[in-house]
Amino acid sequence: MNSELRSIYADGVVTPPGYSHAMRVGDLVFVAGQVPIDESGAVIGVGDMAAQARQAFVNLAAVLEAAGSSTRHIAKLTYFVRDIGAVASIRAVRDEFIDVTTPPASTLVEVSRLFLPEILIEIEAVAVVADHA
Repeated sequence: MNSELRSIYADGVVTPPGYSHAMRVGDLVFVAGQVPIDESGAVIGVGDMAAQARQAFVNLAAVLEAAGSSTRHIAKLTYFVRDIGAVASIRAVRDEFIDVTTPPASTLVEVSRLFLPEILIEIEAVAVVADHA
């Protein structure tokens, strides 16, 4: 496996200074936490976990596509959420994006806050490059 690190940036996904959207290492893609912020920088779905999860997955999908992968090739998801009681709505949104017959390994962690008070969820992922799946 080629161990060269390659930064990935996706069009339409806001990039705060100081980090890459993802790093591609050989056939693996490590995606930084994606949040419910649209391309203009606005928080989507304030107070609505399902709407926020959907926007975070839209951003995640864009980053994976830029890296040569897709949400169907996710091996591991990690969720950071403000309310662990919202797991059913998060899972329902997730199921719109993944192959539900082979769901990825997942971890869900409740946190006291994320980087903006309006943000309820952040999702990071590890995926395989689509043409090597």
